[in-house]
Amino acid sequence: VLGQTGRGTAEHHGVLGKVDIITSTLGKALGGAAGGFTASSAALTDYLTQRSRPQLFSNALPCTVAASALAAVRYLAGQTPIIPVILGETAKAIQMSEMLLAEGVFVTGFGYPVVPQGHARVRCQISAAHTRDDLDQVLRAFEKVGKKLSLI
Repeated sequence: VLGQTGRGTAEHHGVLGKVDIITSTLGKALGGAAGGFTASSAALTDYLTQRSRPQLFSNALPCTVAASALAAVRYLAGQTPIIPVILGETAKAIQMSEMLLAEGVFVTGFGYPVVPQGHARVRCQISAAHTRDDLDQVLRAFEKVGKKLSLI
């Protein structure tokens, strides 16, 4: 996911609003299994719809895929239960995730190219099923592992 708010390459390069066409899949980021989109001015998208050979012989997205993508966009614009803990180095993120697992805490370590260079992280996901005791255990594990890795 590129860009400060996840809006892609154009946002990442500071040209969002200055490009004529934005295209993307509806796969990984939005959880869909098929499809994609082209966003542009009405005149340009109408032209592409009428003149683009791939468009002429393709099927429309199933309503369920379009609705799922819309729901995902609305969800992503709100709060998220995912809490990233930025560590910087990929090796530290992987090592921390392994050590936390040994303490009974499952997090996922990510590094480049999944996230920008120097922004490796462990990703925590909290749910309503977690109790205060669960969260306290996680904090103790983070403190213990963080000290072992000289992060705190």
